[in-house]
Amino acid sequence: MALLLHFVLRMLRIRRSTSRDVVLMLSGWMNADNLGELETLLRADAERKVALDLSDLTLVDREAVIYLARLEAGGAALRNCPPFVREWIAREKQ
Repeated sequence: MALLLHFVLRMLRIRRSTSRDVVLMLSGWMNADNLGELETLLRADAERKVALDLSDLTLVDREAVIYLARLEAGGAALRNCPPFVREWIAREKQ
């Protein structure tokens, strides 16, 4: 039971929405283990403007924060970024 709970808590759910732009809605725990999947989705939409909706993100690790900072610097929009993530991104840029 504890292992299953640990696995569920570590999940990142990614939902994709398209209109004119692509929006990837992230929820759960974003960490180094799931950055590859996100990168694959972003590469598939490389020709379109992409935004990440982070409103349901509950936990991140340092690798995820560095990755988000790099995406934002490259032109991706970080929508509804939780304050703790925004602050951490700012600290990583220093």
